[in-house]
Amino acid sequence: MQLQVPGPWSPLLGRLTLNAIPYENPILQVTFAVVALIGLVIVGLVLYHKKVGYLWREWLTTVDHKKIGVMYIIIGLVMLFRGFADGLLIRTQQVLANGPHAAGMLGAKHGFLPPFHFDQVYSAHGTIMILFAATPILTGFQNIVVPLQIGARDMAFPYMNAVSLWLTTAAAVLVMISLFVGDFSQAGWVGLIPLTELPYSPGVGVDYWMWAIQISSVGTTLNAINMIVTIVDMRAPGMSWFRMPVFSWTTLSTNIIGLTAFPVLGVALALLGADRYLGTHFFTAGMGGNLMLYTNLFWIWGHPEVYFLILPTFGVISEVIPAFSEKPIFGYVTMVAATFAIAGISWLVWLHHFFTMGAGPDINGFFSVATMLVGIPTGVKVFNWMFTLYRGRITYSVPMLWAMFGLFLLLVGGLTGMMLAIPAINYTVHDSVFVIAHFHCMVLMVVCAGFAGVTYWFPKLFGFKLDEGWGKAFFWTFAIGTVTVFSAMFALGFEGETRRLDWTFNTAWKPMLVVEEVGMVLYVISLVFFATMLVVSIRNRHKQRLAADPWGTSRTLEWLTPTPVPFYNYAVTPQVNTRDELAWRRKYGLENTKPDVYEDIHMPRNSGLPVILGALAGVWGFAMIWRIWWLAAISLVGIVLVVIIRSFDKNAGYHLQPAEVEAMERDLAIGAIMAEQSDRAHHHTHAEAH
Repeated sequence: MQLQVPGPWSPLLGRLTLNAIPYENPILQVTFAVVALIGLVIVGLVLYHKKVGYLWREWLTTVDHKKIGVMYIIIGLVMLFRGFADGLLIRTQQVLANGPHAAGMLGAKHGFLPPFHFDQVYSAHGTIMILFAATPILTGFQNIVVPLQIGARDMAFPYMNAVSLWLTTAAAVLVMISLFVGDFSQAGWVGLIPLTELPYSPGVGVDYWMWAIQISSVGTTLNAINMIVTIVDMRAPGMSWFRMPVFSWTTLSTNIIGLTAFPVLGVALALLGADRYLGTHFFTAGMGGNLMLYTNLFWIWGHPEVYFLILPTFGVISEVIPAFSEKPIFGYVTMVAATFAIAGISWLVWLHHFFTMGAGPDINGFFSVATMLVGIPTGVKVFNWMFTLYRGRITYSVPMLWAMFGLFLLLVGGLTGMMLAIPAINYTVHDSVFVIAHFHCMVLMVVCAGFAGVTYWFPKLFGFKLDEGWGKAFFWTFAIGTVTVFSAMFALGFEGETRRLDWTFNTAWKPMLVVEEVGMVLYVISLVFFATMLVVSIRNRHKQRLAADPWGTSRTLEWLTPTPVPFYNYAVTPQVNTRDELAWRRKYGLENTKPDVYEDIHMPRNSGLPVILGALAGVWGFAMIWRIWWLAAISLVGIVLVVIIRSFDKNAGYHLQPAEVEAMERDLAIGAIMAEQSDRAHHHTHAEAH
């Protein structure tokens, strides 16, 4: 009910007033200046080079799975750096605010972040890193690689793929807006009950958190449907189930988790929204509700979500290690079986997040055993990777370094996870930074796989490699920074430091807090090396002439396509003969064979409706956050109209004629980079896209 909302409200702007803009906060002033400057530079470059039409035509309205994947990864990297900035603020605040007599500045009693601001920072950090950094990056890889690996021209539903992207983008934009208009949630990334209830969080912070996650989860669910259908229905001739690359298998299992888990999160947030907007009390203790209901619903989603991130990470590692060991993956069938075993067990472990709630020894024992069971299929994977490395011709290129460090973090995170699966140990370190260090080892394994994938598949998409020297500098500073930060955090966990402290009361913790800060400085240096790697690589891109397989040792189907991959992927749908198709063709000298006859190719056309739908979803979310009811109604009507307009669209596409395909393949063979499709509006037909 509207009467529940404290503070001013107007029919025109809802709860939005000038006081919602934190223009007196010096940290946000500097942040806004930096963001505005970056935005002006980007807009200026686009206008100077007259690329507005190009961006709209080739990127914003695209339904090409590769470009959609690239945009997913760009969103993920931007949010990754935003989340890192929040992490830097957390570590710096704690090292400055050590001890009851620590000096304060910028309005804070200790350090430089007041408690209400610190709570927003750690809440945003967790939300961003899990849902808006790791998830989009891995979704991007799945979009790019899976259709190529299974020999498809695109996703099963190209239009829906674009809708998924722009819903995720809208949600990420809402999170970024919360920096400068209003506040973000102070209830942690998990939405700690009862802190998310209206009496405890009367502002808009929880609403920003809730609507951003709700909108992005719809996009993730749609993407899961698309991925599953693509893998099941669009494999090339000869691509039987047990010829699929491991990354495609992990993508299938991941999206089965996504399809079944994210709706649970949607229900939990919908019930929370009913409490906040309609005056219900699903989670209100003392009013007929049960706060543990929310906690169970959240973690029923939350722990499968961990494996929603981990399984594609395993898939990336399973592609990189064989490629740079020049061997097929060891124990392929057991790798596939272990993948689905992990996905299944992931639904049986959520209660280990609250062993201390008093459920009793029987329930704790069951979930302890279930948690330990995850270690068995995970161990199978680790041993298979080790046997793949054994007696292999290993090349320590940048992707391989990232994969190996990811394997190291998996071992550390997995072994500490086995410790936490024991209720007695969990009681001792519950809510300590030991748990945070364990979880960060797992999430940073995802980050390592992300950078392994970026450096591995980058030349296939863009036609040039990322600079190896600067890439190794980036890797080593990042790796040393990771070991430095989280070794100290494990120690602090054993020393009793609890999580979410805006100031650290025990001065004996100061040495380890300083070590953590040194590690964060190394992270900052690694980001400088990352930026340098990109600049140097782009500057020197014309010096490279890459073959279809730039690494020379890749094994799977996507490396048969020209480099960079044309928009139609394959001139002729490939016939798959064995599991590692490229390795098999290389063995028999068939990797460069050309088709005798080209056929016409039917492609879906671009559409501006998905980006419009994403924009309307973002406006609707903003209006609901600030309770601007007229704007929410208009944007909702707009969403319905876009869906109706789309329902009358026959998904018209166009045909590439055999002569065109042959000419484009010839241009690619002589080095003319032509990954873009030309304007083919006059070729539209009313045939289905696939």
